[in-house]
Amino acid sequence: MAIHLSGVFFNKASISPPVFQHRRRPPLTVFATASAAPPPSSPPTIQIVGGKTASWYGNGNMDSSNAIDSFEEEYDWADLETDLYHWTKTLRPVQWYPGHIAKTERELKEQLKLMDVVIEVRDARIPMSTSHPQMDSWLGNRKRILVLNREDMISSADKNAWADYYGRQGIKVVFSNGQLGMGTMKLGRLAKSVAAGVNMKRRARGLLPRPVRAGIVGYPNVGKSSLINRLLKRRMCPAAPRPGVTRGLKWVRFGNDLELLDSPGIIPMRMSDQSAAIKLAICDDIGERSYDFTDVAGVLVQMLSKLPKANNSILWERYKIDTDGRFGKTFIHKLAVQLFNGDEHQAAFRVLSDFRKGRLGMIALERPPVHSRAA
Repeated sequence: MAIHLSGVFFNKASISPPVFQHRRRPPLTVFATASAAPPPSSPPTIQIVGGKTASWYGNGNMDSSNAIDSFEEEYDWADLETDLYHWTKTLRPVQWYPGHIAKTERELKEQLKLMDVVIEVRDARIPMSTSHPQMDSWLGNRKRILVLNREDMISSADKNAWADYYGRQGIKVVFSNGQLGMGTMKLGRLAKSVAAGVNMKRRARGLLPRPVRAGIVGYPNVGKSSLINRLLKRRMCPAAPRPGVTRGLKWVRFGNDLELLDSPGIIPMRMSDQSAAIKLAICDDIGERSYDFTDVAGVLVQMLSKLPKANNSILWERYKIDTDGRFGKTFIHKLAVQLFNGDEHQAAFRVLSDFRKGRLGMIALERPPVHSRAA
């Protein structure tokens, strides 16, 4: 049997297993005992318009060594998800569902009936974890635009991987930076073009055209209000780098032909996927009262130690502390003793803050599922 990798054929028997063995690490950790991890669930199919051309996959000029490195990297990301499942098993569950979200969810479902197009905003560092499991059922066949915000916090390889992932499904994606306004004007044009048929139908019925209605939805603190403010070029919606700032629905007009609905972040009532919940906590996309800082920072240290494009050198360069990648809390304790007189909460907050502000580099915590990329 032969395997084809980017224009190069290999006989399956000629690829020695040790090529990959040096990359696999056992999920041993201070946080949890090992057990069988459940298979990853398939992502929902969504209809999205706009975005960039995929370029990460299918490079016919890639040589055989790069092809094998890319194949290895896919398995590293799969291994990381398995390890993360084990690490979170004995931690305090991350749960956060303030009262205003339940109210907003009810109101948003009613407002969705009035929308011509929905703009779903996700965190580019964790696109899967910031995808609401009920979003597809709420929107039905309504037209959608997917925005991966905070593109400045991930690498070009990460962006290309996600563009390729959605492109293989016939889906395009818009990358944006709500803080600096990158991608926002393109988003405004897309919203109008996607819903152009609305006024065509109105004219056919003898009705006057009206502004296109676009709702902006997503998890807390993914940058929804910042995107609207950048589109409008003025501060119309309250925005701050923490979850829960927007607490009510608000319609704002963009020119004469587009109306935008800003909405509070919505999350599931119960976070059944604790691997995703931990990533929400790491990226500050969920209320800080829902998690223990030391636990979350410890998991982040272990993830950084095993990410294919990161490794222990990032932590060493920043903190001058060694880590073996398996005992994140030990690293936090060492940092606390070195800088904070033994205060582990302050040490954990420093590590999380450094990651959230990009001081550790452009690092994504997710890549598209291996089985989806290989399809």
